[in-house]
Amino acid sequence: MNLPNRLTLARILLIPLILLFMLPLPDIFAFASWNRFIIEYGQLVAFVLFAIASLTDLIDGRIARKLNLVTNLGKFLDPIADKMLVISVLSVLVQLHRLSALVVIVVIIREFTVTGVRLAASDKGVVIAASRLGKAKTVSQIIAVLIILGERTLIMLTGSFLAGSWIIGAGDAAMLISVILTLVSGIDYVRKNLSYLKE
Repeated sequence: MNLPNRLTLARILLIPLILLFMLPLPDIFAFASWNRFIIEYGQLVAFVLFAIASLTDLIDGRIARKLNLVTNLGKFLDPIADKMLVISVLSVLVQLHRLSALVVIVVIIREFTVTGVRLAASDKGVVIAASRLGKAKTVSQIIAVLIILGERTLIMLTGSFLAGSWIIGAGDAAMLISVILTLVSGIDYVRKNLSYLKE
């Protein structure tokens, strides 16, 4: 397995670790200390791990193209790893009552639709490259998640001169932008590749 594929695999392996630091364990005495740590510092650790995972997404593709290490395994794993990472974290944020379930629903429907179009195109021997809108969508999702994961720490650091509602509002605004880009990029993707869905 080459370096880009190892980085992609590392991104997938980081997902359960990120979720571990976001979700408290069952509320029993044995987990009390761990859950206190999660409540106070868990999202900061998850922020760091999510940032590292997102960085591997940026690096693996560049290395693969630069060193001519593009493989079928990489083409398969890379987009799946991205979707697993973002959807997993968004789902936990819904469970933590920080996001509406509609956010995750929009993301999942978009990804299923795009995957369906890609499968239809691959049936005809065509590989559709990611569009600029698609890349912008991914970047916006990562930024929005990082802002939300960093909220607690930012509020603590800026509490003396900035209301916490402003930071939460910034996270909401960033997530709204990412949802809009998710919808727009999905519609644009289907519109441009509609011919592959026709008999």
